[in-house]
Amino acid sequence: MPNLLWHLAKIVTLLLSVTSIAAAENYENYPNKPIRLIIPFPAGGSNDVVGRLVANQLSSKLGQQVFVDNRGGAGGVIGTEAAANAAPDGYTLLLISIAHTINPALHKLNYDPISSFTPISILATGPNVLVVNPQLPVKSVRELIVLAEQKPGELDYASAGVGSFQHLGGELFKFMAGVDLVHVPYKGGGPAMQDVISGHVKIMFSSLIQTTPFIESGQLKALGVGGAKRSPVLPEVPTIAEAGVAGYAADNWWGLVAPAGTPGPIVEKVYNSVQAALKSPGLQAQFSREGASCNC
Repeated sequence: MPNLLWHLAKIVTLLLSVTSIAAAENYENYPNKPIRLIIPFPAGGSNDVVGRLVANQLSSKLGQQVFVDNRGGAGGVIGTEAAANAAPDGYTLLLISIAHTINPALHKLNYDPISSFTPISILATGPNVLVVNPQLPVKSVRELIVLAEQKPGELDYASAGVGSFQHLGGELFKFMAGVDLVHVPYKGGGPAMQDVISGHVKIMFSSLIQTTPFIESGQLKALGVGGAKRSPVLPEVPTIAEAGVAGYAADNWWGLVAPAGTPGPIVEKVYNSVQAALKSPGLQAQFSREGASCNC
């Protein structure tokens, strides 16, 4: 019997060795097929802008296409749940933002925002910007406050949804400026922005990285930037704090995670590729042009 146990032990050891070698080779070959990056908001919003910029760079760093899968709905919950339930093999990644930390207070989730995911990297940060449709007869933050005081509950602002960065920025402004604006939630920053441009809603506290092209084209008018200091992208636009709402500051962040249980070697490889992508002059220039700062 002892002899039999000894042989069984050797067999188990051999099997474990073979399994370890196979796993190591599998990690070494990662990735050998396209990688899906879930963005839990519709196209056109800040999450989409950041995600696509990073995906393009990651594709070249990893040697496989990183394709974007927009899964909008429920303030990011639908796409996030899809990522939580995906196989932890490195072929599904998820872009998260400040909404990821707010959703547990707003929704009954079928995933845990912390334990259901393996963190990989912070990607970038960026302030919001208070923009209005040019038809709204205001030229400054102070004039908007005066108009809102004259018309309490009549002016509305758009957001990417309840609990989104735009929503939080708008509610912070209402509280600190002492005005009554009506919140109009959309399914994402892209659809919200289009309605502000078209004039259906007149105001938005949007991410600067999403909004810069529309400000430059004249489709939107920037009244104030939500950062602690003026943005080099819009140096002539004052901060909301210096324009009349002392102490106001609103910055978003974007990060990358994988489903919980994703093997360490794969997480490390993706992390190293992300860091290389963030340090690339091309991505840094793209972020800078649109008012974001990369984590590099």
